[in-house]
Amino acid sequence: MIKHLELFSGIGGFRKAIDLLGNDFGIKTKCIGFSEKDKYATLTYKSNFNTLNELEIGDIETFASDKVEILKLGDFDLLTGGFPCQSFSMMGYQKGFSDPRGNTFYSITNILKVKNKTSYILLENVQRLRTHDKGDTFKEVITALKDCGFKYIYSDVFNTANFNLAQTRNRIFIFGSRKKLPINFQFSQEVVLRSFININRKISIINQKNVLDVLSKSVDEKYYLSDKIKPTILANGSKNFLSKSEINQLTARPLTASMVKMHRACQDNYYSDDFIKAKKPKEYSKKVFSKKELEKHRIRKLTPKEAFALQGFGEDFYQKTKIAGVSDHQMLKQAGNAVSVNTVYAILYHLIIKNKLIKI
Repeated sequence: MIKHLELFSGIGGFRKAIDLLGNDFGIKTKCIGFSEKDKYATLTYKSNFNTLNELEIGDIETFASDKVEILKLGDFDLLTGGFPCQSFSMMGYQKGFSDPRGNTFYSITNILKVKNKTSYILLENVQRLRTHDKGDTFKEVITALKDCGFKYIYSDVFNTANFNLAQTRNRIFIFGSRKKLPINFQFSQEVVLRSFININRKISIINQKNVLDVLSKSVDEKYYLSDKIKPTILANGSKNFLSKSEINQLTARPLTASMVKMHRACQDNYYSDDFIKAKKPKEYSKKVFSKKELEKHRIRKLTPKEAFALQGFGEDFYQKTKIAGVSDHQMLKQAGNAVSVNTVYAILYHLIIKNKLIKI
């Protein structure tokens, strides 16, 4: 059995991947607890996972500052978490550990110092973490994990688009082990991808060739851009922020937590009806239109269902979330904050099935 603790859980990307892997390969899995302080993300999480006998941690900083509370956790093999990235992201102010959100990282190490039998960690963050503050922030992360007894630490940047999801999303994954690893053990996007593409059985993750596998041909009118906002969305920006705005990308741009605010088409994803309904949409995507011509097209943003799918969460996940009463606004935010299920699945397959790091 794989026992795991999911910190900064969001809507449960790590857990979803572990559950799918367990179902696909006949492995029993157990989540002993999860932490998430956003009430809407928690609602989505609890609507999709059975959390009845699990510790709901809530605010991780309060919990991790109390040794007595940490000791209430049962033993677990693997700790996962996508710790807050806003303080390191290009979209944020890049303040790093000087930002309180950056300091929540130490909640992880506080727990690991008490739960010193935990063998493995798998953490996720924006790729900017590697270069923030000339690399000193990343060095601090690695040093802190080594101080917790993780002698073997690996990291690499993984792109969601390489793992059968139609979204460009580069994220750094950090894997750490307290146990000695196999002599020839490797951890990088290249070796994980090699393991992933050589899986010789049917698996239950979502598979997408491009966004056309996700986009619905008929959606509610509320998702369409008004004539008033189209010029702003399609503009290439100002002299202080100049970037080429394009719509109808076959591989979606990185989803962001703030995409509900509708940034320009150089940052967020927009699609025209003509593209979605074209007989040869791949050829259509290569057509060049002037901004004035595009303004005459019916253009829309992503729906929450489509955004979830681009992160590897299927129809059932979306429907349960919708039934729970989570708004479109919150679902789009949650999708933008989520970890990509397929990427985590591929990493866990490499660690658990290919290299047999956890006894199952």
